[in-house]
Amino acid sequence: MTFTAEPGVDAYIDALPDWQQAICREVRELVHAADPEVVETIKRTRQPYFVLQGNICALLAAKDHVNVFLYDGAIVPDPEGIITAGHDNKTARTVAIREGETINAKALTAMFRQIIVNNRAGGWRKLKREREDHP
Repeated sequence: MTFTAEPGVDAYIDALPDWQQAICREVRELVHAADPEVVETIKRTRQPYFVLQGNICALLAAKDHVNVFLYDGAIVPDPEGIITAGHDNKTARTVAIREGETINAKALTAMFRQIIVNNRAGGWRKLKREREDHP
């Protein structure tokens, strides 16, 4: 997979312990593989974000895990139950990945692709409003 790497994202990942670097690099590859137009950037001073007509996800390394924040407004289906936190969050839900855990690449990629489709359709806020207006 080829993509344009953002130096700030490289710096963020390179500063992490090896196991967190591996998780971040795999998530990075998955989100770029979901759509070749995905762009990476730094927001909030140092946090890696992946965007395409809106936020798709962000990475945040914690002491014992890596959080992948999915910016979906809780409207993207999670049939495999990979969401670990933020179930009632209005903006983003979280997939926490701990050392030694395997990333459910298939499920995460499916969610990335749906977020991108939703972004291209005007974003989750617009889609949620439309659903509420037309139940």
